[in-house]
Amino acid sequence: MDFLGSTTGNGMLSMLFSFSESILPLDSRSFLLKPVFLRWVSGFLHAVLLLVLFFSWVRKKIKGNSGYDATEGLKDRRGFGFKSALFCSLALSLLNLVLMSLSGFYWYESGWSDNDQLVSSLGFLLGMVSWGVLSICLHRCRDYEHKKAPFLLRLWLVFYLVVSCYSLVVDFVMYKRHVTVPVHLLVFDIVAFSAAVFLGYVAFFKEARGNSNGVLEEPLLNGGDSRIGGGVELNKTNGSDEATPYLRAGILSILTFSWMSPLIDLGNKKTIDLEDIPQLHDSDSVVGLAPKFRSMLESSDGGERSGVTTFKLIKALYFLAQWEILVTAFFAFIYTVASYVGPALIDTFVQYLNGRRQYNHEGYVLVVTFFVAKLVECLSQRHWFFRAQNIGIRWRSALVAMIYEKGLTLSCQSKQGRTSGEIINFMTVDAERIGTFSWYMHDPWMIFFQVGLALWILYRNLGLASIAALVATVLVMLVNYPFGRMQERFQEKLMEAKDSRMKSTSEILRNMRILKLQGWEMKFLSKIFDLRKSEEGWLKKYVYNSAVISFVFWGAPTMVSVFTFGACVLLGIPLESGKILSALATFRILQEPIYGLPETISVIVQTKVSLDRLASYLSLENLHPDIVERLPKGSSDVAVEVINSTLSWDVSSANPTLKDINFKVFPGMKVAVCGTVGSGKSSLLSSLLGEVPKISGSLKVCGTKAYVAQSPWIQSGKIEDNILFSKPMERERYNKVLEACSLSKDLEILSFGDQTVIGERGINLSGGQKQRIQIARALYQDADIYLFDDPFSAVDAHTGSHLFKEALLGLLCSKSVIYVTHQVEFLPAADLILVMKDGRISQAGKYNDILNSGTDFMELIGAHQEALTVVGSVDASSVSENSALDEENGVVRDAIGFDGEQESQDLKNDKLDSGEPQRQLVQEEERAKGSVALDVYWKYITLAYGGALVPFILLGQILFQLLQIGSNYWMAWATPLSEDVQAPVKLSTLMIVYVSLAFGSSLCILVRAMLLVTAGYKTATELFHKMHHCIFRSPMSFFDSTPSGRIMSRASTDQSAVDLVLPNQFGSVAITVIQLIGIIGVMSQVSWLVFLVFIPVVAASIWYQRYYIAAARELSRLVGVCKAPLIQHFSETISGATTIRGFSQESRFRSDNMRLSDGYSRPKFYTAGAMEWLCFRLEMLSSLTFVFSLVLLVSLPTEMIDPSLAGLAVTYGLSLNTLQAWLIWSFSNLENKIISVERILQYASVPNEPPLVIESNRPEQSWPSRGEIEIRDLQVRYAPHMPLVLRGITCTFKGGLRTGIVGRTGSGKSTLIQTLFRIVEPSSGEIKIDGVNILTIGLHDLRLRLSIIPQDPTMFEGTVRSNLDPLEEYTDDQIWEALDKCQLGEEVRKKEQKLDSSVSENGENWSMGQRQLVCLGRVLLKKSKILVLDEATASVDTATDNLIQKTLREHFSDCTVITIAHRISSVIESDMVLLLSNGIIEEYDTPVRLLEDKSSSFSKLVAEYTSRSSSNFD
Repeated sequence: MDFLGSTTGNGMLSMLFSFSESILPLDSRSFLLKPVFLRWVSGFLHAVLLLVLFFSWVRKKIKGNSGYDATEGLKDRRGFGFKSALFCSLALSLLNLVLMSLSGFYWYESGWSDNDQLVSSLGFLLGMVSWGVLSICLHRCRDYEHKKAPFLLRLWLVFYLVVSCYSLVVDFVMYKRHVTVPVHLLVFDIVAFSAAVFLGYVAFFKEARGNSNGVLEEPLLNGGDSRIGGGVELNKTNGSDEATPYLRAGILSILTFSWMSPLIDLGNKKTIDLEDIPQLHDSDSVVGLAPKFRSMLESSDGGERSGVTTFKLIKALYFLAQWEILVTAFFAFIYTVASYVGPALIDTFVQYLNGRRQYNHEGYVLVVTFFVAKLVECLSQRHWFFRAQNIGIRWRSALVAMIYEKGLTLSCQSKQGRTSGEIINFMTVDAERIGTFSWYMHDPWMIFFQVGLALWILYRNLGLASIAALVATVLVMLVNYPFGRMQERFQEKLMEAKDSRMKSTSEILRNMRILKLQGWEMKFLSKIFDLRKSEEGWLKKYVYNSAVISFVFWGAPTMVSVFTFGACVLLGIPLESGKILSALATFRILQEPIYGLPETISVIVQTKVSLDRLASYLSLENLHPDIVERLPKGSSDVAVEVINSTLSWDVSSANPTLKDINFKVFPGMKVAVCGTVGSGKSSLLSSLLGEVPKISGSLKVCGTKAYVAQSPWIQSGKIEDNILFSKPMERERYNKVLEACSLSKDLEILSFGDQTVIGERGINLSGGQKQRIQIARALYQDADIYLFDDPFSAVDAHTGSHLFKEALLGLLCSKSVIYVTHQVEFLPAADLILVMKDGRISQAGKYNDILNSGTDFMELIGAHQEALTVVGSVDASSVSENSALDEENGVVRDAIGFDGEQESQDLKNDKLDSGEPQRQLVQEEERAKGSVALDVYWKYITLAYGGALVPFILLGQILFQLLQIGSNYWMAWATPLSEDVQAPVKLSTLMIVYVSLAFGSSLCILVRAMLLVTAGYKTATELFHKMHHCIFRSPMSFFDSTPSGRIMSRASTDQSAVDLVLPNQFGSVAITVIQLIGIIGVMSQVSWLVFLVFIPVVAASIWYQRYYIAAARELSRLVGVCKAPLIQHFSETISGATTIRGFSQESRFRSDNMRLSDGYSRPKFYTAGAMEWLCFRLEMLSSLTFVFSLVLLVSLPTEMIDPSLAGLAVTYGLSLNTLQAWLIWSFSNLENKIISVERILQYASVPNEPPLVIESNRPEQSWPSRGEIEIRDLQVRYAPHMPLVLRGITCTFKGGLRTGIVGRTGSGKSTLIQTLFRIVEPSSGEIKIDGVNILTIGLHDLRLRLSIIPQDPTMFEGTVRSNLDPLEEYTDDQIWEALDKCQLGEEVRKKEQKLDSSVSENGENWSMGQRQLVCLGRVLLKKSKILVLDEATASVDTATDNLIQKTLREHFSDCTVITIAHRISSVIESDMVLLLSNGIIEEYDTPVRLLEDKSSSFSKLVAEYTSRSSSNFD
């Protein structure tokens, strides 16, 4: 067969030949048609090119940058032209290198006597150098601005095109004369002509693209220039209308992933940030996907969202990406077919090398077939993987949107079954895992298809023995079934254990302040460790089961081959070398589905578990929208109407929460709701919001509503954004709201005013400030109906009075307001008072009407009058108190008056003059930049047993590889090339040796797999303990400035990567390196010349990998950084769902979630694109090595080659491209995944608090015995970059005395207490307790000797007992005694399980007041000498407050009690009163002395309190 086929009947070709002969004179024809002449002309022309380039360089050096460069014309066409010209030049340089090597070899074979080969070698050498230099020039000069191609270069290209065309014509003429033309020269002439045409087109006709305005306007096969028309940086243009360049790319750009080049190039010039990454297209954005997915789920669900099943979820996910799934299935099919072309042709190739030729140039046809198959295989696999990842991103986005929406609409009862930690896990783990499944979705059907193809090839070669291969394959798959079932069970249990741990972690992080105050953090850390221990138990089973599966399947191909060859021996089928090698190549390819099967099964199992969990969650009951009938404004003359309503948080309970509720609220009415703790006041407001399930009756609300919760819910972000809450800024109304809420002065004090970024849950604000921002948010909404759940309890008396006057009676004078309050003084102003008792409205009416109509209201009023009497009695006390008391108690009187305005101005001046750097408390998340430090790899490798297992893991894999190659080499050597050749060994010997080698290799794999999972498991455990121990020991400032989402993402996503992914990634890199070395070793045995291409290809691969990793690493880090805000927003939404629904802001929060979700998807999408960009190029390069080795085998004389060994080299070479790409991919992926270790180690090195115990300086067991606290020149700031909060406080709290601390919100009251507990370390000064400097002793020695009832009452999920006594130090009798003292004994006895009664997350099944009483119970149990009450009675009614004060007086009479209170009655009976103002002491004296001085600030506060309490605010 001729190399171009027959030309019979081809008139055009005949004419061409005739014409070419006619133009060549007869006498010169013989010389001009010689190949040596063509090579000489080509060499001369390339030497001219080198001179042109050298001349250009010299001229540029002489004239500077003003001179032109010979590469201007090509590089100015920076789109398709520039990039392709660069690639074309590089390809020509490599082709010349290959042909130079061949010519050199032929010259050597001729004994250095063939001058034609010498000329050819020199010509190819000049070509290689000149094209290489041109490539370098193009690459180095691509950033300059130039106008047009230089004349010399264009002229040279014309000559080159003429010479190339002439060479091709000569080839045709020689063919016409039946003169043999070497195929490699013909290929070179065709390539050279094609390149000349293309480069000529680029230089003469290709126009440069005009100025563009963004990354999408860039040409899609791009040289990576990050600056575009006018020098605008790429990262500045990232508008919402931008979409991925992928969709605007040309066909060649899409095929080669060149649309990724600009971003990868940018990554080599600067650190990529989120604004550098283009937006997603609508089809990939969650904005378009979420509604589509919801409608699909609802349509498959018959419109009822409650009935979501796993099948319906799968169906909706399929239809969400239906087209992409079909396209990826097509690519997977093409890839599978292409991958089996090689094994099918190996027998033919071996027979060809053995001398059995079927037609002319058969060898080169086989080489071309092999190459085309490799090209198709590479393209189809790369596009299959990229599109599959894109499907995964879509699935994850849609699921996250659904999970989020469900979190917004969950009913309270459903929420009790699912904690916020679990719901966050659905998003961080389950949705992520379902997204990952897209990689594996085609594997199940592909396995059968691949096995079918393999059996067909085996049947062609080995006949009926292929049935044995089928049986063995089926057996292997059946063996896996029980392991797969176990894997599924272990996975479920592992996820359950992870959920429990994450739930506890989430709760502990939220309440870390109280844990540190109580000295309980290490106890709760041990609880986390216990939960992790349970998780580790299942993790251990999971990874060891994975190791066994790995062993079964790594040994499977060997077992299948033993079965097959054994069957051949038994059936008498002759074993020939070519057939054996074809079978071995088939088994090697069959390894892919068989190796991948355990992972596929594992992923399917994990995905099934996640789908079940999500279906279960999405099926939970939503809030019923018909609980409250919502009417538009003006449609009714009644604002709120409740008729015969019975509602209950637990519908199945026999005792409903609210019973027979009846009342009406008209527009403009003020309705007060009062009652004792637990009477149902908050539940009444919740019922109007539609939160409480309705049993009977009707509720109507007419108009918009705004809600202020009892516990402040503040979003992370600016104060301004919290107040505006999506409403447009109206400066006048905004300022009025700030004044009404007394926020103006607070904002002046804050470093950034209303632009101050609030930390998570408002950690950098006081309780009062948070509450007032909440009220401001409600006021700014300008709603029709306002619901206030006791917002005045968290603020001081003065502020509370101001809020009531200016907000409720001022700005809201024309609005309907329903407010719950414990302050009786706010009741007379109400148009209607509802008195709650045991879930019923026991009394209703105006203040004077119900005053004498029942006992419940009288009890509340009586308690209030009692408190006022106390204040009055102190006020009227004798003036002749012992003045010596002043000195004895260390009184400090500040000469500064109460001129708040002047003081605020002074503070502002102080703030400006301090020269301190002004920074927000919460900074952007730190992310490492540049390459991951080798230290991170080293720490990971050596963490388990000091790295002792690593050499044995490597040794196991090396032995496996040697035994595998040995067994295959044995089969190739020991079997004859054909039937008529005598076999060198007996069949029995052949099989015994082969089985022995196969068994040995399987044993090595078992050892390697077991050691790898052991090392991975141990490392994961060590990292977990290191990070958590460090986090729990870090100072409170770390938690204040670190949103919990950042810690949670490390504890969930990063820890999962370390648990399950990283050991396999490390193993994969090591295994692939060893396999690659083995393959190259086998190929080099045939011919050492393979190194001529292999070494430059490896160098190019490494260069590509380094070029790629700069961008890929930052993209991977951005994925981690963008995940934390998504988790944090999710967490905040779940905790504030009631408030969000109260303001009807669900749609805005969904939009925010979608924006954050897309922000997370963008770097993921481009990470996938970058990975495929790299893999495509690496596979092409490694295919060069394979094709070069094939050309060598075909071109070398037959007697120089052992066909069996050559066939073995081809067998291994078939997987070379995949392995080489897999190695770089694995290493890049490892570098991406090792970032999880980097992030964990980041938090494992957070600076610790001072020691918990200092053995050399432990206080006595009885300390503190007197309880005297001495403070000297105390200065405190929350962080080095923040202003002072306490500014030089000096005073003494005498032992056994009760001291009340009062002051406006933000004056430093709570900061003083935190410093006493060393939650905040002083900047200067000291605090001594009974003469012991607290800065010199251990934290636990301090905190466990003090008691505190904190401002925010906290209960943990568990039982009543575990909440009162988490350290398990007390008996049940002592606990009951404490419960009785704090008025909760009866309440707990009513419950079935008594002390073991359950407490839900955050104590949500207990009222706020009851939670505060539990905190009182804790201190009654502890009986410390020093007790601190931080606004401890803010959430209880006056009667309960009086009971608490009585209990404290009775049981802590000989203790030092420090009380921070907003109620004057709580501090008026104190022995001393300390009044703070803006971080300094304004007054410190006995209440009597302070009240005597009518000009004192305390006296003014008391006067205001008493006048407010007796006022009707009319």
